[in-house]
Amino acid sequence: MPALFTPPDHFRELTHAEIFPDTTRPLEVDLGCGDGTFITGMAAHHPERDFLGVERMLGRVIKTGRKIERQHLTNARIMRLESAYTVGWLLPTASVSRLHLLCPDPWPKKGHVSRRLVNQDEFLDGLHRILKPGGEFLLKTDDQPYFEDALASFATREHQFTRLDWPSDAFFYPTTDFEQDWLNMGRSIHRARWQKTER
Repeated sequence: MPALFTPPDHFRELTHAEIFPDTTRPLEVDLGCGDGTFITGMAAHHPERDFLGVERMLGRVIKTGRKIERQHLTNARIMRLESAYTVGWLLPTASVSRLHLLCPDPWPKKGHVSRRLVNQDEFLDGLHRILKPGGEFLLKTDDQPYFEDALASFATREHQFTRLDWPSDAFFYPTTDFEQDWLNMGRSIHRARWQKTER
């Protein structure tokens, strides 16, 4: 199975089996996966889970694909596509165990605030759709306004998501390339974790 995943059709909802053939295994998604440090670290540590990286920039997609292939990670794939569309329309309903959004573009200019994923109904509605019951959304950002926007957005959706504690030693979680850059600069990393509410 090639590391690069190209959807057979960009204009319909995918099936789980089109991404990974064994649909009994947990599927995790890394949005904006950068150079692939996080997804390859997770895939190596959790061979019992499958991981799909989503990245828009071609150079990062190529770099991540090469890392996956060099490490012979059959449980990791990379797809070149825009994050909001992927979550809003493409990923299968109730298929994702965990979705990771790590150090996303903060869109710091006042006029660009609406471009933040956590402010978009398309993304939030899609996130609720694609997560399995009990599935989780995990966010890390160095940007305080972005973090505050996320908290505010999810506070309006308490009927869909419940915030969980996230102690630093809760579980294995590799540091991304962007996160390490910010840590080296002395910046704080804010994190939050939500679970899809069981009905």
